[in-house]
Amino acid sequence: MFYWVVKAILAPLLHLVFRPWAEGKEHVPRKGPMILAGNHLSFADHFFGALPLPRKVISLGKAEYFTGRGLKGLLSRAFFTGVGTVPIDRSGGKASEAALRTGLRILREGHVLGIYPEGTRSPDGRLYKGKTGVARLALESRVPVIPWAMINTFEMMPPGHPLPKLGIRPGVKYGKPLDFSRYYGMEEDRLVLRAVTDEIMYALMELSGQEYVDKYAASAKVEQARAARNAATGTTPPT
Repeated sequence: MFYWVVKAILAPLLHLVFRPWAEGKEHVPRKGPMILAGNHLSFADHFFGALPLPRKVISLGKAEYFTGRGLKGLLSRAFFTGVGTVPIDRSGGKASEAALRTGLRILREGHVLGIYPEGTRSPDGRLYKGKTGVARLALESRVPVIPWAMINTFEMMPPGHPLPKLGIRPGVKYGKPLDFSRYYGMEEDRLVLRAVTDEIMYALMELSGQEYVDKYAASAKVEQARAARNAATGTTPPT
């Protein structure tokens, strides 16, 4: 209920200020479970990706969003609850398996699960290698996967910028459902999981027009941070 209250309040305001646009809504089924697999450019994706859809989109978010204290923590919990985020532990190992089970439960209940295969926001607006958790979810749940490409949200609100820029129209493109039924029963095969994930990322590249980078976004962020530290200290990286 809180999700729809937040959406009813935010939607008219966001439409008035940012004039968002959407393409391909007809590809998103009106009922039944599905996975919306999207690129992740900005914090603003939480708003504009689900905004055009008449269905609630549930996403998985790091538990830290829900554990803060004081007024800031309260506002954070209220916001992420309002945009349909379910807290998960992203520390890896058993926590990753628990996150997978949470996603499967959401799908078994007939909901729409929004997921960002890159695992984190793009540091530079390019599309990075997807993690195979989305493939396991798709094969174990046997639900359709809809590519979900955000447009212009990086330019409007890049990582590290707390406020969006005005004058940039954010958009979202929904692609045709991807059918992976030929791989059902093969969710333990790592090569199959990589093939499914890469097919999803290729569909996102086609929709978004982004340059693809064959490395994980988290690794790219580490490299960029190291380069920034070296530049600040005048250190030459080893060859």
